[in-house]
Amino acid sequence: MLAIIPSATLLGVDGRAVSVEVHISNGLPGFTVVGLPDASCREARDRVRAALLSSSLPWPLKRITVNLAPSGLRKVGSGLDLAIAVGVLVALGEVPEEAVRGLAFLGELGLDGSVHPVPGTVPLVDALPGDVAVLPAACAGEARLVGRHLVRPIVRLSEVAFALQGKASWPIHPEPPPAPPAPPPPDLADVRGQPVARRAIEVAAAGGHHLLLVGPPGAGKTMLAQRLPGVLPRLEPAEARLATRIHSAAGVALPPGGIVDRPPFRAPHHSSSMVSLIGGGTASMRPGELSLSTGGVLFLDELGEFLPSALDALRQPLEEGSVRVARARASLTLPARFLLVAAMNPCPCGEAGRPGACRCTEAHRARYRRRLSGPLLDRFDLRVDVHRPDVDELLGGTGGEPSAVVAARVAAARARAVRRGVGCNADLPPGRLDAEAPMSGGARAMLETSLRQGRLSARGLARVRRVALTFADLAGLDGPLRAEEVGQALALRFDPVGLDAAAVA
Repeated sequence: MLAIIPSATLLGVDGRAVSVEVHISNGLPGFTVVGLPDASCREARDRVRAALLSSSLPWPLKRITVNLAPSGLRKVGSGLDLAIAVGVLVALGEVPEEAVRGLAFLGELGLDGSVHPVPGTVPLVDALPGDVAVLPAACAGEARLVGRHLVRPIVRLSEVAFALQGKASWPIHPEPPPAPPAPPPPDLADVRGQPVARRAIEVAAAGGHHLLLVGPPGAGKTMLAQRLPGVLPRLEPAEARLATRIHSAAGVALPPGGIVDRPPFRAPHHSSSMVSLIGGGTASMRPGELSLSTGGVLFLDELGEFLPSALDALRQPLEEGSVRVARARASLTLPARFLLVAAMNPCPCGEAGRPGACRCTEAHRARYRRRLSGPLLDRFDLRVDVHRPDVDELLGGTGGEPSAVVAARVAAARARAVRRGVGCNADLPPGRLDAEAPMSGGARAMLETSLRQGRLSARGLARVRRVALTFADLAGLDGPLRAEEVGQALALRFDPVGLDAAAVA
């Protein structure tokens, strides 16, 4: 007999519908899985057999062939276990075929008949056909976020069999207690001093401009970066759905409430590989840190310690907002639209610029700075030299503006960008700069001087104009950009510690 059971598998951040075809025939007893299964899919034969026997359900001593259609799509993970088990019961005649019509199944089976959760519930359920999704109770909350299916949560295979056989109704499992609310993000008022760096944080948040912080250890670079999400606006509904989908596909725990509506903050270690940053690496093409930062902040601390190849892999995603991962088995595009914030020391010991304190030779400093290529450095709109705050600021000074005050100005600036048809000024196409950001005579002369001196590239020219437009938006100014806004944008772009010269060398 033949049974066809709907399910789904995961590829990148998207679910793909799979038809689990189970055929039972006479012949030597055996269990074969075909249709490009990975190792975990092939091991389903042992999990399904043990789960059926542990649930006091029959196991046929016949030849069983399972085809995972479409056969040209590679299947990954153990989420097809439940569908295979139900298919065996239907093909045996233990469950009537009409009972599974309109139902789709998802879940991993334990040897004792329990049903375990699987990562990627949101994209997997979104790909399921039919009107009813039968899946582990632990995944029910994420499944309901999709909003297209009646969710049937279960904890054991026997519950599914008895409900399909009409021996019992579908079980009702109590909802888990609500998770405590997430703590508020760190407040910008905790930062003492650092007026230039605080201003750069505000400009980066308002315009979506990438930011590089350079300074000695203990200057507050990490502290500043951690407070950037607190001044960013909450994600729009479409952005929140995309961020939730990515986190679910990567197996990252969702926040209380299920929806990722706050800008994510990801801070991978400097030993991270290129694959862990851009994604891929497995048959499921798991999203990397760049994708997990979509809608939020990717913070690279100790930027000079990252592998140069990993850093250069950021260049295309920074321009296009996506990662195109091509492998021999599959190719796909992963979302990667994020705000990049990086921090690094000016030299290996971190004390460059302090007479008698730096222990590095000039060759060591040049080698350290050359780890950043010129094209990557050119993509940072803002570059700030962060100094250690004065003793009076640390001990007797007062905190600056709280995040709520800065966030209000950021929201107003972003609202002006939305009226231009973009989410933030960093997304403004170069072809629209003349219309949206015209320049006064003084501003044009200032930019011409920088271009003729070789301190600004063609890409940098467009980025400086966007930053200047953000300064004007924060000040509530309309009309042509003045020399004042352009000068502020140039002051926050030109590097005071020699990174430009080192990158070109």
